[in-house]
Amino acid sequence: MKVVGGKSIYGASVGILMLDAKFPRIPGDIGNATTWPFPVLYKIVRDATPDRVVRKKAEGLLENFIIAAKELVADGADGITTNCGFLSIFQEEIAAAVAVPVVTSSLMQVAMVNAVLPPGKQAGILTISGSTLTENHLKTANVPLGTPVGTTEGGKEFSRVILGNELELDVEAARADNVEAARALVSNRDDIGALVLECTNMVPYAADIREATDVPVFSMRDLICWFHQGLNPKHY
Repeated sequence: MKVVGGKSIYGASVGILMLDAKFPRIPGDIGNATTWPFPVLYKIVRDATPDRVVRKKAEGLLENFIIAAKELVADGADGITTNCGFLSIFQEEIAAAVAVPVVTSSLMQVAMVNAVLPPGKQAGILTISGSTLTENHLKTANVPLGTPVGTTEGGKEFSRVILGNELELDVEAARADNVEAARALVSNRDDIGALVLECTNMVPYAADIREATDVPVFSMRDLICWFHQGLNPKHY
C-alpha cells in the first residue's frame, strides 16, 4: 500500500474558522474542543470580533476569512466551517476560494429541516441578533424568506456577553435567555415544527430549549457532526 502525503496535520477533517473573541466558551460551544467526539482544526480570524461580524455585517473581513480558510486546508482540513451563523454571507466566496466543501452557517440547515417536517409545519430560527439578521444572511443560506425568527436580544445575559465579548458569563442566566426567547417564538406561531439555532454559542442550551418548546432543535454542532461523517466516513 502506498500512502501519499501533502498535509501538515492528519486525522482532523473539519477546519473551523473562529471569531477573534475572549468570552467564555463552555462545553457544547463550538469553540470548546471538548465539544467534539473527533479532532478538529481551529483558526482564529484576527479582527473578526463578534460585534464586527454580527452587528456590522463582517465588513472588510472577507479576505481575512479566505486567507484563514486556505491555511486550514493547507494544514490538513478536508472541509471548512465557521463558528458564527452570520457568516452565511461569505458562503459563496469562501467555497470558491478553497477546493474542499464549505459550511459557513447553521442557517444552511433550515431548508433540510423544512423538508422533513409534516405538511403545514416549518422551522423557526433562534438568533443572537434579530435586529441585524438580514434578508441577505437568509438568502445566502437558502432560507425561505418569511421564516419565523426569534432572538435572545431582549434577555439579560446571553446576547450582551457574547456580542460585547465580555469575560464573564452567568451560564444559568444565559440558559434562561435562550429558553425564554425560544418559548416566545414558538408560542406566537403554531406552524413551527422545529427550531434551528443560528448562533453556535447556543448549542449548550439546545436540550433545555427542546424540553421547553417540545419541538426538535437543530444546532451547528449537529450540522458539523453530519459534515464530518461525510468527510470522514467509517468502515463498517
